[in-house]
Amino acid sequence: MNPRPLLLRPAWLLAGTVLSLFAMQAAWDIALLAWVHPVLLLRFARTGRPLPALLGVLGSTTAATLVWLALADLLSPPLLLLALPLAVAGALPFALDRLLAPRLGERRPWRASLVFPLATVAVEFAVSVGTPFGTVHGVLGATQASNLPLIQVASVTGVFGVSFLVAWAASAAVLLWERGPSDRAARSVAAGAVGAVVLVATAGGARLVFAPPSSDTVRIAGVTASEDAWEEVVPTFREYDSLEAIVAADPEEMRGRFAPVNDDLLAGTEREAVAGAEVVLWPESAAFTLEADKEHLVDRVRAVAEEHGVYVNAGMSVYTEDAPHLRNQMVMVTPGGDVAWTYDKSRPIPVLEPYEAGDGVIPVADTPAGRLATAICYDGDFPALVRQAGAADADVLLVGANTWEGIKEMHARNAVFRAVENGASLFRQASRGRSNATDHQGRTLATTDYFTTGQQTMVAYVPREGVTTLYSRIGDAFAWSCLAALLALAVTGRRRPGGRRGPSDALEDGARDGRGAAPRGANRSR
Repeated sequence: MNPRPLLLRPAWLLAGTVLSLFAMQAAWDIALLAWVHPVLLLRFARTGRPLPALLGVLGSTTAATLVWLALADLLSPPLLLLALPLAVAGALPFALDRLLAPRLGERRPWRASLVFPLATVAVEFAVSVGTPFGTVHGVLGATQASNLPLIQVASVTGVFGVSFLVAWAASAAVLLWERGPSDRAARSVAAGAVGAVVLVATAGGARLVFAPPSSDTVRIAGVTASEDAWEEVVPTFREYDSLEAIVAADPEEMRGRFAPVNDDLLAGTEREAVAGAEVVLWPESAAFTLEADKEHLVDRVRAVAEEHGVYVNAGMSVYTEDAPHLRNQMVMVTPGGDVAWTYDKSRPIPVLEPYEAGDGVIPVADTPAGRLATAICYDGDFPALVRQAGAADADVLLVGANTWEGIKEMHARNAVFRAVENGASLFRQASRGRSNATDHQGRTLATTDYFTTGQQTMVAYVPREGVTTLYSRIGDAFAWSCLAALLALAVTGRRRPGGRRGPSDALEDGARDGRGAAPRGANRSR
């Protein structure tokens, strides 16, 4: 038994953990490190005894989750309860790799190398559709949002295709590390993984060069209330410190108290319409109104829309008499004065937004500015929800957001994938966050930062027409295929009946004593 890997294991765990803090959809993200840290953690997980190895990885993912919560300004006691399930989800692909890859044996290195990427996609997908977390945390592919050639594959596979490539590269690197560069099978797997990444990036680059957006553009403006206007309203929320108190207040009194923000938004809308905007977007919860007084606010928006021939998608907090006393809505008013949609946020943030979700239907409307669709902030972290826009052939996705400094980058990056997946331009206006506009291939057309920009307005010319993507038609077929393939590998990797030992058992022995997979033809006796 070679003791050297066992002595190095703590260093691999520590280095993998530290590097993971710079590649986890947070403020510190360095895209390259997302390709590196899984290599070190995988190498650690595959050596030593199984239980200590897996507990070590769980400790690593727990530390990373706690740091993520800290960077996101989410370290409150109720939200700390989310740390364990998120950490378990992060560790699960490593655990599945440790359990299944050795059982596939030395004679099946290709299959063994696929366990980790398949498990990564399966877990990310399960979390995105089966939990309230969506893709806000732990999606390996989301760290690559700035790599435009690579992320074009999301138009076919969703963001999970990018995760698969990053994870497969890590798994192939570990196999080459374990078996050595002289091992033909390891070289073959490594060449396959690298070749897949190169092929996807080359095809994506060709798409960017030879099939860029070709339609004419529409001018869209995002208007956020100024900091001065907001400061005038803040005392109201200190005085009326509960939803019940706001609802019980006199409507005329509250209209006056909300006026600084609402007036500022309307003035900004009129200014941008005069400047040539065809569509104006307000952020999430930008305006404030009691339900009984909502029609007065909508009438004011209608007057601006009709006078200047502009579509206004107005985000507003509507305080209702019925519990839970708050609705988070986007109201689209057309130049003809009609209300094209009233959309309630489908995915309120767990714990932080204790109000009822909307019906989960993304609205779409045909306009001269293109086929428009809308979503609200956290909705954008749920690919299956936003895919409704792509399935309805939306050209432009309008997203109103209201974040805070700790999560401003991760939400902006995640939204880029929704544009690429669905073949729609993105215009995302955020208060207390980063606003961004992209075309349907993810190119940044405009961006502003609430915390560094004096004028809270973003203007972009976005393509008026989108494209049909395969993802918008087949949905998460790739992710489902990965889940099915993982189950098939689990069946394939079962021990042989009758206790007869085979190559897979020898490989597992090598993992237990710290050697990992033994090179072909090596003496594996103990």
